[in-house]
Amino acid sequence: MPGIGWAVVAVVFIFIVFFLIIAGQFISLWVQAWLSGAYVGFTQLIGMRLRKVDIRTIVISRIRAVKAGIEISADQLESHFLAGGRVPNVVSAMIAAQNAGIELPWNVSTAIDLAGRDILEAVNTSVNPKVIDCPTAGGPRLTIDAVAQDGIQLKAKARVTVRTNLGRLIGGATEETIIARVGEGIVTTIGSAKTHKAVLENPDNISKVVMGKGLDAGTAFEILSIDIADIDVGENIGAKLQADQADADKRRFQAEAEKRRAMAVAEEQEFKAQVQKNQALVVLAEAEVPKAMAEAFRSGNMGIMDYYRMKNIQSDTHMRSAIAGEDAGPQAPTTPPL
Repeated sequence: MPGIGWAVVAVVFIFIVFFLIIAGQFISLWVQAWLSGAYVGFTQLIGMRLRKVDIRTIVISRIRAVKAGIEISADQLESHFLAGGRVPNVVSAMIAAQNAGIELPWNVSTAIDLAGRDILEAVNTSVNPKVIDCPTAGGPRLTIDAVAQDGIQLKAKARVTVRTNLGRLIGGATEETIIARVGEGIVTTIGSAKTHKAVLENPDNISKVVMGKGLDAGTAFEILSIDIADIDVGENIGAKLQADQADADKRRFQAEAEKRRAMAVAEEQEFKAQVQKNQALVVLAEAEVPKAMAEAFRSGNMGIMDYYRMKNIQSDTHMRSAIAGEDAGPQAPTTPPL
């Protein structure tokens, strides 16, 4: 019997030690929350551990909120943690918003956090406005290039001061939209200027025109100011375009002239071919003359004296032409001897 009693005592002692080891990790947090006025039930802590919730994150976040005068229950913190939210980030953002006098309810904070936005950065930007370079530093383009109506290119850089609009943070456009809209506004303003000198004289006109367009509509930011940080003169795009157009016109006219020349050459060749054809027809016709004369002799329509008279006329014609220095032209076909 004494052996059984000692065995029971040993089992009870081991159980107590094991219980203290397991409960030790909860007791310190439970006492810390209780002494801080942010009470969290002991059984609630055990339930969090069973649900695989980081109890230290929940307890510390609740203590911070209560000390800042914000009442957030442990259940709310646990629910947001289980939803995949960043509990410390949300609590820090709510504390910063309260200190800055910005109303930021718990449901709005968690919705912004679950939407993937950095709620703490958004609150900090709302308190301390942020400066955005336009175009973005390190981006593919270093300046915003635009051409005035006189054809001169201007290269501008702008800095946009924005403040987060917490009411439009969910579903609002990001910084890329602000940069794109500001760049579009600068290009439009420069493009509508009569001369580049007018833009260089008053670069603040760009800021005034762009600010008046309400570029922050539908975005998560409120534009406070747009400042032209730098503006330089680029190339004479108008003159370059005119030179390119003149060169294109020259090539077009040269092509048209070459086309007309080719057509003239082709037409000349056609005329030469027509001449050769007509000359061939003349030769064929002249070949019929001796035949006709022979037939005239046989039929009695032409006598020997008529033949000699015709030959004398031909000889006289050739002699006159030779004396005058003229080409006598083709010789008359030789008639067959009598």
